[in-house]
Amino acid sequence: MSAIRNTLPTLPRHSGGMSLIEVIIVIVLIGAVLTFVTNRVLGGADRAKSNLATSQVQSLAGKIEQYDLDNSSLPPDLQALITQPSDAPNWLGPYAKADEIKDPWGRPFIYRTPGENGPYDLISYGKDGQPGGDSVNRDIVLQ
Repeated sequence: MSAIRNTLPTLPRHSGGMSLIEVIIVIVLIGAVLTFVTNRVLGGADRAKSNLATSQVQSLAGKIEQYDLDNSSLPPDLQALITQPSDAPNWLGPYAKADEIKDPWGRPFIYRTPGENGPYDLISYGKDGQPGGDSVNRDIVLQ
C-alpha cells in the first residue's frame, strides 16, 4: 500500500485558480473583441442607412417629377406630395407617404425650390444632420 501512495502526484499548495492579473487580462481581451464586433455591426447599419437615403432621394425625386407633370409646377414643399395644396387643381396624389419624406434617421429631407444647381434641391444631411461631413455623415444630394 505504501507503493501506491508514492506514485500519486502531489499538487502544489497554491494551485487554486487564476491570479487577479490573469482575470484582468481576460476581461480586457473580451472587452476588446466585443468593441470590435459592435463597431463592425453598428458601422454596417450606418452604411446601410446612408445607402437607403441615396435610394430615397432618387425615389422622392421621381415623386416630385410626377407632381410637376400633373400640376405644371413643382410642389411648394414636400408636404404637397401628401396632401393637396389649394393651388394644385390637377393634383392626383397622394404622391408619397409621410414616412417617405423623412430620411432614414427620421429627419425631413431638405427641399428647396428653386435649387442651387437645378429646378430644386433634395438633400439629406446624413447621420449627423449637419451640412458637410464624410462617410455616413456626408450630405446625400440629388444628382
